[in-house]
Amino acid sequence: QVQLVESGGGLVQVGGSLTLTCVASGSIFSIDAMEWYRQAPGKERELVAGITSGGTTNYADSVKDRFTITRDNAANTGYLKMNSLKPEDTAVYYCSTRGYYYSDYEPIPVFAALWGQGTQVTVSS
Repeated sequence: QVQLVESGGGLVQVGGSLTLTCVASGSIFSIDAMEWYRQAPGKERELVAGITSGGTTNYADSVKDRFTITRDNAANTGYLKMNSLKPEDTAVYYCSTRGYYYSDYEPIPVFAALWGQGTQVTVSS
């Protein structure tokens, strides 16, 4: 059993900063990609940032130069540092991972895409 737990969301004023944390725990063999998505009310979920196990990153245009994604492979933990926050950044932020995990029913690690429960970020103007 593997789970992702996000933390670090909250209420912040325009121009402020927050750091989100995503901790993966359980029977992990390897995590290839860690990504952050967000979903605002009435909108579709969108990719915010992603990072591979080798450290290659990608960002949505709307957050480039303001957000930074990092990860600690040894700790199976990912971070999203958000600076210069804007009201349009208000959303529920979700952590997602793609990787290989041990299963009680398979002799080798199996691939799975996992999601956390989400953490609310609200930017007030």
